[in-house]
Amino acid sequence: MSNDPIIYVVDDDPSVRDAVQTLLKSVGLRSLTFESPAKFMELKRPGTPCCLLLDVALPGSNGLDFQDQLAKAGIQIPIVFITAHGDIPMTSRAIKAGAVEFLTKPFQKDDLIMAINQALERDRAYLVQNAEISELRARFQKLTPREKEVMDLVVRGLMNKEVAAELGLSEVTVKIHRGHAMQKMEADSFAELVRMADKLKSPFPQLAQHEQFTA
Repeated sequence: MSNDPIIYVVDDDPSVRDAVQTLLKSVGLRSLTFESPAKFMELKRPGTPCCLLLDVALPGSNGLDFQDQLAKAGIQIPIVFITAHGDIPMTSRAIKAGAVEFLTKPFQKDDLIMAINQALERDRAYLVQNAEISELRARFQKLTPREKEVMDLVVRGLMNKEVAAELGLSEVTVKIHRGHAMQKMEADSFAELVRMADKLKSPFPQLAQHEQFTA
Protein backbone atom coordinates (compact mmCIF):
# COMPACT_ATOMS: atom_id res chain seq x y z
CA MET A 1 0.00 0.00 0.00
CA SER A 2 1.32 3.44 -0.89
CA ASN A 3 2.40 5.77 1.90
CA ASP A 4 1.76 8.83 -0.26
CA PRO A 5 -0.59 11.43 1.25
CA ILE A 6 -4.30 11.22 0.44
CA ILE A 7 -6.65 14.17 0.06
CA TYR A 8 -10.30 13.35 0.69
CA VAL A 9 -12.82 15.58 -1.06
CA VAL A 10 -16.41 15.76 0.22
CA ASP A 11 -18.66 17.87 -2.00
CA ASP A 12 -22.13 17.19 -3.37
CA ASP A 13 -21.33 18.87 -6.70
CA PRO A 14 -19.76 16.30 -9.07
CA SER A 15 -18.24 19.04 -11.24
CA VAL A 16 -16.40 20.44 -8.21
CA ARG A 17 -15.22 16.99 -7.19
CA ASP A 18 -13.91 16.29 -10.68
CA ALA A 19 -12.23 19.69 -10.99
CA VAL A 20 -10.51 19.40 -7.62
CA GLN A 21 -9.40 15.85 -8.29
CA THR A 22 -7.96 16.86 -11.67
CA LEU A 23 -6.13 19.78 -10.06
CA LEU A 24 -4.68 17.59 -7.32
CA LYS A 25 -3.57 14.98 -9.84
CA SER A 26 -1.77 17.68 -11.84
CA VAL A 27 0.44 18.44 -8.84
CA GLY A 28 1.04 14.80 -7.96
CA LEU A 29 -1.44 14.41 -5.12
CA ARG A 30 -3.67 11.38 -4.59
CA SER A 31 -7.32 12.02 -3.86
CA LEU A 32 -10.60 10.26 -3.25
CA THR A 33 -13.96 12.00 -3.65
CA PHE A 34 -17.27 11.55 -1.84
CA GLU A 35 -20.69 13.05 -2.38
CA SER A 36 -21.56 13.15 1.33
CA PRO A 37 -20.06 12.87 4.81
CA ALA A 38 -21.89 9.55 5.23
CA LYS A 39 -20.06 8.08 2.23
CA PHE A 40 -16.77 9.35 3.59
CA MET A 41 -17.42 7.73 6.97
CA GLU A 42 -17.85 4.35 5.26
CA LEU A 43 -14.21 4.45 4.19
CA LYS A 44 -11.57 2.59 6.16
CA ARG A 45 -8.74 5.10 6.10
CA PRO A 46 -5.10 3.95 6.02
CA GLY A 47 -2.60 5.41 8.45
CA THR A 48 -1.02 7.74 5.93
CA PRO A 49 -0.87 11.55 6.02
CA CYS A 50 -4.18 12.96 4.83
CA CYS A 51 -6.52 15.91 4.93
CA LEU A 52 -10.16 16.57 4.20
CA LEU A 53 -11.49 19.13 1.71
CA LEU A 54 -14.99 19.68 2.99
CA ASP A 55 -17.86 21.66 1.51
CA VAL A 56 -19.89 23.65 4.03
CA ALA A 57 -23.33 23.40 2.41
CA LEU A 58 -24.30 19.78 1.77
CA PRO A 59 -27.77 18.32 1.18
CA GLY A 60 -29.21 17.17 4.47
CA SER A 61 -25.96 17.97 6.22
CA ASN A 62 -23.64 20.77 7.22
CA GLY A 63 -19.86 20.73 6.94
CA LEU A 64 -19.42 22.62 10.19
CA ASP A 65 -21.63 20.16 12.05
CA PHE A 66 -19.67 17.29 10.48
CA GLN A 67 -16.47 18.87 11.78
CA ASP A 68 -17.98 18.74 15.27
CA GLN A 69 -19.08 15.14 14.69
CA LEU A 70 -15.55 14.09 13.75
CA ALA A 71 -14.11 15.79 16.82
CA LYS A 72 -16.63 14.12 19.15
CA ALA A 73 -15.83 10.75 17.57
CA GLY A 74 -12.13 11.31 18.19
CA ILE A 75 -11.32 11.25 14.48
CA GLN A 76 -8.23 13.36 13.87
CA ILE A 77 -8.02 14.75 10.34
CA PRO A 78 -7.04 18.29 9.27
CA ILE A 79 -9.88 20.04 7.44
CA VAL A 80 -9.80 22.63 4.68
CA PHE A 81 -13.27 24.06 4.14
CA ILE A 82 -14.47 25.07 0.68
CA THR A 83 -17.73 26.94 0.17
CA ALA A 84 -19.59 29.16 -2.26
CA HIS A 85 -21.40 31.01 0.51
CA GLY A 86 -18.99 31.68 3.33
CA ASP A 87 -19.25 34.45 5.88
CA ILE A 88 -17.28 35.66 8.89
CA PRO A 89 -19.25 33.68 11.53
CA MET A 90 -18.79 30.46 9.52
CA THR A 91 -15.09 31.11 9.07
CA SER A 92 -14.63 31.95 12.73
CA ARG A 93 -16.44 28.82 13.89
CA ALA A 94 -14.45 26.57 11.53
CA ILE A 95 -11.06 27.99 12.46
CA LYS A 96 -11.79 27.99 16.20
CA ALA A 97 -12.72 24.30 15.89
CA GLY A 98 -9.35 23.55 14.32
CA ALA A 99 -9.82 23.93 10.55
CA VAL A 100 -6.66 24.71 8.61
CA GLU A 101 -8.29 27.07 6.13
CA PHE A 102 -11.66 28.34 4.92
CA LEU A 103 -11.69 28.97 1.16
CA THR A 104 -14.48 30.56 -0.84
CA LYS A 105 -15.32 29.25 -4.32
CA PRO A 106 -13.96 30.01 -6.81
CA PHE A 107 -10.65 29.74 -4.97
CA GLN A 108 -7.19 30.20 -6.41
CA LYS A 109 -5.19 27.07 -7.21
CA ASP A 110 -2.18 28.28 -5.22
CA ASP A 111 -4.30 29.03 -2.16
CA LEU A 112 -5.79 25.55 -2.22
CA ILE A 113 -2.44 23.80 -2.65
CA MET A 114 -0.91 25.91 0.11
CA ALA A 115 -3.76 25.03 2.47
CA ILE A 116 -3.47 21.33 1.60
CA ASN A 117 0.28 21.34 2.24
CA GLN A 118 -0.29 22.99 5.62
CA ALA A 119 -2.90 20.38 6.46
CA LEU A 120 -0.64 17.50 5.42
CA GLU A 121 2.25 18.86 7.49
CA ARG A 122 -0.07 19.07 10.48
CA ASP A 123 -1.17 15.48 9.97
CA ARG A 124 2.39 14.22 9.54
CA ALA A 125 3.31 15.82 12.86
CA TYR A 126 0.22 14.27 14.47
CA LEU A 127 1.08 10.79 13.16
CA VAL A 128 4.63 11.02 14.49
CA GLN A 129 3.38 12.19 17.88
CA ASN A 130 0.66 9.55 17.96
CA ALA A 131 3.14 6.78 17.16
CA GLU A 132 5.39 7.99 19.97
CA ILE A 133 2.51 8.09 22.46
CA SER A 134 1.32 4.63 21.38
CA GLU A 135 4.81 3.28 22.07
CA LEU A 136 4.89 4.96 25.48
CA ARG A 137 1.49 3.50 26.34
CA ALA A 138 2.69 0.05 25.32
CA ARG A 139 5.68 0.41 27.64
CA PHE A 140 3.47 1.75 30.43
CA GLN A 141 1.23 -1.30 30.22
CA LYS A 142 4.24 -3.49 31.02
CA LEU A 143 4.44 -1.94 34.47
CA THR A 144 2.87 -3.74 37.42
CA PRO A 145 0.06 -1.95 39.27
CA ARG A 146 2.50 -1.05 42.05
CA GLU A 147 5.08 0.27 39.60
CA LYS A 148 2.39 2.42 38.02
CA GLU A 149 1.47 3.80 41.43
CA VAL A 150 5.08 4.61 42.24
CA MET A 151 5.62 6.22 38.85
CA ASP A 152 2.47 8.28 39.29
CA LEU A 153 3.67 9.67 42.58
CA VAL A 154 7.32 10.29 41.70
CA VAL A 155 6.51 12.19 38.51
CA ARG A 156 4.28 14.42 40.64
CA GLY A 157 7.40 15.39 42.55
CA LEU A 158 7.20 13.23 45.69
CA MET A 159 10.46 12.06 47.21
CA ASN A 160 11.05 8.33 47.70
CA LYS A 161 10.35 8.57 51.43
CA GLU A 162 7.11 10.43 50.73
CA VAL A 163 6.04 7.79 48.22
CA ALA A 164 6.89 5.11 50.79
CA ALA A 165 4.71 6.81 53.40
CA GLU A 166 1.87 7.26 50.90
CA LEU A 167 1.86 3.61 49.83
CA GLY A 168 2.85 1.99 53.13
CA LEU A 169 6.10 0.62 51.73
CA SER A 170 9.73 0.78 52.75
CA GLU A 171 11.89 3.35 51.00
CA VAL A 172 14.06 0.52 49.63
CA THR A 173 10.99 -1.09 48.06
CA VAL A 174 10.00 2.22 46.48
CA LYS A 175 13.48 2.57 44.99
CA ILE A 176 13.20 -0.91 43.48
CA HIS A 177 9.77 -0.21 41.94
CA ARG A 178 10.98 3.16 40.69
CA GLY A 179 14.00 1.53 39.06
CA HIS A 180 11.84 -1.12 37.41
CA ALA A 181 9.46 1.56 36.11
CA MET A 182 12.30 3.56 34.58
CA GLN A 183 13.76 0.42 33.02
CA LYS A 184 10.46 -0.69 31.48
CA MET A 185 9.70 2.84 30.26
CA GLU A 186 13.24 2.96 28.80
CA ALA A 187 13.87 6.28 30.53
CA ASP A 188 17.55 7.22 30.85
CA SER A 189 16.85 9.79 33.55
CA PHE A 190 14.16 10.93 35.94
CA ALA A 191 13.65 14.06 33.82
CA GLU A 192 12.96 11.88 30.80
CA LEU A 193 10.46 9.83 32.80
CA VAL A 194 8.61 13.02 33.70
CA ARG A 195 8.53 14.06 30.04
CA MET A 196 7.14 10.65 29.10
CA ALA A 197 4.41 10.96 31.71
CA ASP A 198 3.53 14.40 30.39
CA LYS A 199 3.26 13.07 26.83
CA LEU A 200 0.90 10.34 27.92
CA LYS A 201 -1.46 13.09 29.13
CA SER A 202 -3.76 10.69 30.93
CA PRO A 203 -4.17 9.84 34.59
CA PHE A 204 -2.19 6.83 35.68
CA PRO A 205 -4.37 3.88 36.68
CA GLN A 206 -4.96 3.88 40.41
CA LEU A 207 -5.87 0.91 42.58
CA ALA A 208 -9.05 1.30 44.60
CA GLN A 209 -7.18 0.09 47.65
CA HIS A 210 -3.43 0.01 48.29
CA GLU A 211 -2.29 -3.58 48.74
CA GLN A 212 0.80 -4.31 50.80
CA PHE A 213 3.73 -5.63 48.79
CA THR A 214 7.11 -6.69 50.09
CA ALA A 215 10.39 -6.40 48.25
